[in-house]
Amino acid sequence: MYRKEPIPSFLVTIGLVNAIIGGLNDRTGLFSLGLATVGGAILGRWRMQQKPTAQIQPKSQIYLSAASSDSVPTLKTPKRKRSI
Repeated sequence: MYRKEPIPSFLVTIGLVNAIIGGLNDRTGLFSLGLATVGGAILGRWRMQQKPTAQIQPKSQIYLSAASSDSVPTLKTPKRKRSI
């Protein structure tokens, strides 16, 4: 999950660390901040999944202009002598 959603995963990790430190040291402010961070990260990730994603259709790329001729031009190169 961390590679797919790095920001929410990071926020959950930070929030859990804050909640654990605040719970062990009787710091209610830090504990509350940690729980709020975890809850906000989970809520944000859930809301991102609820959004309907627009289907992006790839645009066709045109490499030649419409005025170009249908025939392929001949390649004119000087003939070289082969020496063996």
